Amino acid sequence: MPAKKRCQLQSEPRCNQAVLRLVGQCPHCRLEFCGTHRMPEHHECQNLESCRQQAFEKNKAKLESERTVASKMAMA
Repeated sequence: MPAKKRCQLQSEPRCNQAVLRLVGQCPHCRLEFCGTHRMPEHHECQNLESCRQQAFEKNKAKLESERTVASKMAMA
């Protein structure tokens, strides 16, 4: 039987907990973490800032596409 994968937390002290199979992989840095460190904020993810910027740009584009324009209001 292969050894269990362990949390890949980069800081000290090292975490020795087992990796979660379904939700343990970070979608931003692709490292695997235990239940305690699986969130990007908890393992100090290096790609967290770029993720936030992408989400900001996506939300901005969505809000701008849904903006009410005065000409639409006049026809209603």
